[in-house]
Amino acid sequence: MNSEANTNQLKAGMVGFGMIVDETYRPFFETVHETGLYQRATGPVEISLEAVATRTGSRAEKYLAERGDKVGGFQSFAGDDAIEQMVKSGLDFACVASPDDRHFDSCKKVLESGTHLIVEKPSVLKLQELDELTALALKNNVAAKIVYHKLLDPDHKKLRTLVHDDVLQHVNNGYCSLLEPKSISGSQFAQWITGRNPGTYVAVHYIKLIDFTFGGKLKTITASGQRGLVGDQDGPTWDSCQMKMVYEYDSGREAAFDIHTSWVTPDNFPGYVEQEVQFRFDNGLWNGHSRKRGVECTVEEKTPFTLKNSMNNHYNGTFVEPWGTRSQRGYGIEVIERFAREVALIEHGGPASERQQRLDEVRSLSYNDLSADRQTVAAVQALEAILEKHVQGEPDCVVRVNDEQGGLVLYRPGSSEADVLYEGTV
Repeated sequence: MNSEANTNQLKAGMVGFGMIVDETYRPFFETVHETGLYQRATGPVEISLEAVATRTGSRAEKYLAERGDKVGGFQSFAGDDAIEQMVKSGLDFACVASPDDRHFDSCKKVLESGTHLIVEKPSVLKLQELDELTALALKNNVAAKIVYHKLLDPDHKKLRTLVHDDVLQHVNNGYCSLLEPKSISGSQFAQWITGRNPGTYVAVHYIKLIDFTFGGKLKTITASGQRGLVGDQDGPTWDSCQMKMVYEYDSGREAAFDIHTSWVTPDNFPGYVEQEVQFRFDNGLWNGHSRKRGVECTVEEKTPFTLKNSMNNHYNGTFVEPWGTRSQRGYGIEVIERFAREVALIEHGGPASERQQRLDEVRSLSYNDLSADRQTVAAVQALEAILEKHVQGEPDCVVRVNDEQGGLVLYRPGSSEADVLYEGTV
């Protein structure tokens, strides 16, 4: 099993090469290139980054020149047909980390080629798109997964464990907040920020956390927000937004969840990102805070700009290990490694005659499967539609889920007319 000839292989592609790639995908591919991937069912598996597809190729080419040896090199494709060229290079799986409003087209091309897929959150912006991608994955017998790395946060895993074990009983309500610095909207994502909102970008993490941890049926979505810093005060680009979701549970009882997001927090804020959650239960209370659980550090002439006072070493951190080697690890990287293990299991975890059984097993993992993303995408689609109506001069709309007029229906205040956003059942 140790000989190179007997080692299984997986070839990967990457769509997009921005900030998230540097924080999570790059360290994953660099580490796995050096160490390989092992699990008992598959034995050793060699994973290589074979191809990258981007619009301009500049960041990928820069990485190739400076660190390309860390992943063994790759083909860099740029331009309008970059993804088509990438999938022709013979891939086993592809990662999509482009801006969220480009996910659908990229994912469709990957799945049409019969390639396993993992895409950054939100998977897509509409249920119609989700239906099409789910059908493509089924048709071509491949896995289609989403990166929800906050589900792997140790605090969130403990929360779900207590709910799963019925220690915390029946959630009543919840509050989640995630505040990004101005550098996110002003520089890192400035090229695609127009017409977008931070709720779709980051609230989706908490939508999924709530949906996956507590279950239940999504019933109602409302939202509002603020404009004027990132874009024009009357325009379609949002500084911050606040959304509320109402869920109903098998008991007939309901719970309401508020999610506040922003990407205009001052850059001199002491933490990289301000994240806070609170959930109230019949018999308890859960409070979590990303900065309060961590450490504080002050370095003259560095903090809080080039180095933050408060660090989230759980998500992604660089370390010199006790044995002397350097590493970059955290749950943001762990979620990608877990996906690679799932693909390795499908393709190399046993006889070819049992591949479908292994694929079905991987598809049943509702924490990241595309087919389990319906209520999350429904909430995102509703949020986008409500904010769009707000821009058009019709604030305070509400979206109902699975009512008598359709699966996702938007209602305006003071009007009997309804917009059916999605006809099928959510």
